[in-house]
This record gives sequence, structure tokens and C-alpha cells, in this order.
Amino acid sequence: MAGKSNFGSPGDRPPTYDGRERSSGRGILAGRPILTWSLVAIFALMVIGLLAGWIYVQSLYRGMPSLPTTEQLWAKGREQAIEFVDRDGDTIAIRGPRYGRAVRVEELPPHVAQAFIAAEDKRFYEHNGADTQAIIRAAWANFTSGETVSGASTITQQLIKNLVLTPEQTLRRKAQEVRLARELEERLSKDEILELYLNRIYFGAGFYGLGAASRFYFGKAPEELTVGEASLLATLPQAPSRLALTNNMTDAKQRQSYVLREMVAAGFLSESQAARAAAEEVELAEPPARDPQFGYALDAATERVNEILPSLPGDLVVTLTIEADLQARINDAFDKRMEEEGAGQNAGQAAGILMDEKGRILAMYGGVDYTENQFNRATQARRQPGSSFKPFVYAAAIRQGLTPYDVRRDQPTTIDGWSPQNYSRNYAGPMTLTEALQDSVNTIAAQLGQEVGEENIISLIKSLGVSGEFQPFPSIALGSQGMNLRDLVRAYGAFMTGGTRVDPYLIERISNSRGDVLYERPAYDPQRVMNQRDAETMVAMMERVITDGTGKRAQLEGWQVAGKTGTSQDWRDAWFVGFSAARLGGVWVGNDDDTPMTRVTGGGLPATLWHDMMVIAHEELEPQPLAGAGSLVTLSPQTRRRIAFYRDVGAAFSATQ
Repeated sequence: MAGKSNFGSPGDRPPTYDGRERSSGRGILAGRPILTWSLVAIFALMVIGLLAGWIYVQSLYRGMPSLPTTEQLWAKGREQAIEFVDRDGDTIAIRGPRYGRAVRVEELPPHVAQAFIAAEDKRFYEHNGADTQAIIRAAWANFTSGETVSGASTITQQLIKNLVLTPEQTLRRKAQEVRLARELEERLSKDEILELYLNRIYFGAGFYGLGAASRFYFGKAPEELTVGEASLLATLPQAPSRLALTNNMTDAKQRQSYVLREMVAAGFLSESQAARAAAEEVELAEPPARDPQFGYALDAATERVNEILPSLPGDLVVTLTIEADLQARINDAFDKRMEEEGAGQNAGQAAGILMDEKGRILAMYGGVDYTENQFNRATQARRQPGSSFKPFVYAAAIRQGLTPYDVRRDQPTTIDGWSPQNYSRNYAGPMTLTEALQDSVNTIAAQLGQEVGEENIISLIKSLGVSGEFQPFPSIALGSQGMNLRDLVRAYGAFMTGGTRVDPYLIERISNSRGDVLYERPAYDPQRVMNQRDAETMVAMMERVITDGTGKRAQLEGWQVAGKTGTSQDWRDAWFVGFSAARLGGVWVGNDDDTPMTRVTGGGLPATLWHDMMVIAHEELEPQPLAGAGSLVTLSPQTRRRIAFYRDVGAAFSATQ
């Protein structure tokens, strides 16, 4: 064995590999390149697909609006609407869409909210804003039918769709709706969302919110709805215009059957309760019949609302001082009187206003036909008040120390080339100031105007709240410069109240539909503008106008009243303004084009209209004494002549000094 290599024997040779064996070992990695690259491609496509899907999903939310605040959700999308109510909270009228006053879920009978949940979102208290089960079920139904046959919007999604997003039917909008709905559910409780829904949903016929629908369809508050009524209202959100109860009760009743079945299925009602509700005789309320004359007061109130609140929210509830029944009855009385007497005297228009001693405007008559002409003659027209202005001249004289018993001569008078004439064209000689006022003597009023000074008269009426510019001309004593009826009446209020100014107002309170108070007329002590004794002296003198003078038609049985007639030149304007201890009011009669009437004076048609208004206004009131009334002493003719003689002597003596 010596000399043999270790590898000399074939059996001792190391194993060798031929080419076939070596190539087969590399085939797993290199022999099948198609499979390798296929796997790589599939993986890449999956990554790209996922990335594209992620990008697409994100694109669905691109430009998505942020969720508004809760306050904004209550106000968003509202058209401007104002509900006018009286002091008892009863609706007088609504300007714009009818938004109900907010309802609270906890204040409603359970069946009211349950009806809407059964009709619109049976799993409302179970999902988180979007009902995944319902979405899958609706998607499958739509896919198998080849068209959209089912939706899956929850109550929360409906809120988002109506208040935040556009109504377009696209996947992008639906995705945004779902996300925002879930965000809203994180912010608000279920009851808060349901409350928002019930107050913002559209119920057809211009009604938004359960409060409006309940009151205007059934004439009752939502808290009083029966099961039958609630289930009928719950039919409306699906198709509010088509199913509006005032237009299509038949289809609404069919939809009601579905709502009641769903309420039974949800355990809200028993079969017998649902049957009773379905058989319930439901009567729709008559729409509130309001005279169009309310329009004048509503226009004036709307103007004032805009002054009080420079930036108006979408929904307002304005509490007016107007007493609706009183307003309607005064409208009827004025309309009848003007139809019976106005036409025959060529008096085409009239205006009236009624207040209490605090300035609350209880009724306002702005003209004979609001539907024909909305110009408010009680607040907007500036007309010559004629002799109804004279009390301010006499009040200025009383303020300067004259008395009701002082005597002046009714005689021809010329002032700077102006010669006032009496209505009778006669002169009565010496008479007291009381007599001159009660008989509306022009010459003596003109003389007093010169004694007290025009500037002092203007200062007085300004202190009483009269607006506008006045010139110190001698003729101002006879009411030659324009005023509006509201200002004239408020100025008389200082006599009525014993010397404090009356500030008229139409609005007690402004709130939104949720009851948040935005404005409330503040309480304040009225400004004293006249000595109380002087005011009561004027009352005593003005009472004589009605008992013995030109205003006899204004006498009011059982009440002491005071006032003054007024007639402008050529019978273009006729007035009566007066008051009792409880009510203050005035009337104007004339024509819009300023044409003369047929000898209509303040003691005629205006005094009669004033009497009509005051009879209605005092029906429910107990008579009260009017401070100052009945306090004057009646002087005999001999006494008046004696006073006149000695006053003339005194004047002559003063002239020689």
C-alpha cells in the first residue's frame, strides 16, 4: 500500500456533481422568473391599490366643511322670520317662514318623539350617528335592484344633510355626511340631537319645527299632541310638500299606518293603541283669521326691531303691546264708520292710535285698506294738526303764570301782516282762556302765542317728545306745521299723567325661538316735563272742550275725559285727541292727496271715531277719576266782563309807565 495516494481508489474519491445536478439547484431562484416577478407585481399592485384607495377615501373628505357649533346649527339655513305674539303669548302673525318656538324633548309625551324615531330611525339610540347595519342593508338592496331603492340616513345624518351639506346624491357627500354625523354624536347627547331635529325639520306648508307644525296644523302645543296627531306629523319629514296635511291628507294617512306599525314593532305601542290612533278623528285647525289691518302695526314693529337689533338672527319671536282682540274690533268700527260717513263727506282716509298711560300702543289703525296701500298714516304722515295743537300754547301760558280765568278779547288781530280768522268768522269779545280753548277761538290762541313766545312753545312740545323741526312763525299757535298722529297723542299724554312724559312703544320683548331673550324693554321712571298742577289745570280746561265745547261727540258715559278738536285750513285735516284716566288716543281724518273734505271738522267724524274707539277700549275697565277734571269754577258773564275791564285798565296803566 506504500506509495498509494489517499485518493488512489475510486471508492475513495470525493463526490462530484455534473452540470445537470448543479443547474437544478439554481432553478428555484433563477429557473422560474415569471413567478417571481408575478409575485412582485401582485404585491406592488396591492400596495398601489391600497395607496390609491387611501388617497380616494381621503379625497372624499377634501373640502368637507367643519361641523358648526351647536348655536350655529340652531340658526343655520334659516330664512328671516318673525313671529309676532301678544302679551298672552298668542300668535298675531308671522312674517316669513313659520318657525315654531323650540320644544324640549323632556317636556313632550313619550309617544311624540317615539313616532319620529319609529318613522325615521328605529335604531336611533343604538348607533353612533351612522347605522352601519342599515348602510350595508341599503347598499345590498340598491346593488341587487340596479337602482337606488333604499336609503340609510339616520336622524343625525338628516340633520347634517339639511343643515351642513348640499343635497346632492353622491358618494363623496354621503361619506362626509357619515363622518360629520359621527362627530355630532360625540358632541351632543341623543336627546339633544333629537331635540335639534324636531325643531329644525320641515313639515310642509311653510312650517319648520314641531312647534310650528303642531300649532298650525292642529291648533295646539306639541305637549298636547295625541298619538294619532303625532304619528301624522311624523309622516311629513319623508315628503313634506307631497304629504302636507292641508293638501294631501289621504296619502298622509297611508303613511301614518306605516308609522304606527313601526311603533308597534319597536314596542312603543300595543296593537290596540295603534288601532285607536289610526281610527282617531283628526281635525285640522282653521288658519288664524287676522284682519289685514294688523299689517300697519307689524310694519311699524318690524322697523323698530331693525333699530333695536342691528344684526338679526334667523328666527325672532316679538312680543307686542298690541291687544289683538281690541285691535280687530277697533278696525271693524273704523271701517264701518268710514264706509257709512266718510265717503259722503269726501273723507277717504283715517288713522287712529290707542295707548295706555305707560305708552303701550294697544291698537293702531294706519288707514282704511292695508292691502291697497301700506303707508301708515298714524306714524308716517305729517299733517297740520290745526286747533288740536292749541293745548300746547295754553300749557305754555299756564306755565308762565296765566290762569284759566284770565280774560282775553276775541277781536280782529293782525301779527306781522298775518290776520287769523275764527271758524265762525265772528268775534265774541272778552272771554276767559277756558272758554277760548273750549270754543277753539283762533284770535285768542294767536295772541297767546305772541305772549308766551313761539320759541317757548317749540321748547315745550320738544320736551313732550314731539319729533321734527318747527319754525317760530306766529301761525304755529294754530297748528300750521306738520306732525304725525303718534307724536300728537304722546304729547297729550303729559296732561293725562300729571306732567310726566309718555314714550310710546310697540315691543315688549324680543327673543329667539328657543326662548333666549335678546331684548326687553327696560323699566324706567318717566321724565317729568310739566308741573303737576299745571298739567291738571290743562285737564280741567280740556274737559270743558268735551262737556261744553267743540268736542261734545267725544263724551264717554261713566268716564271723565278731556281732549281737543282740530281742523286745518280748507278742511284738509280733521283731528280729535283725548284721554281718560286709563286710555289715551287720537284720530285723524283726511285724504292722502291733501284734497279738502266736505267741511269735516275735528268735532265731527274724528270725534265720533274717537268715541267709537274709546267705548271699545273701556269696556272691561272700572271708571277712574281723571286728575284735574271738574276743578274749574264757571264764571258768570258779569264776572268775565269785570275781569276784562280791570285787566284792560291794568294794561293801559302799564303802557304809560
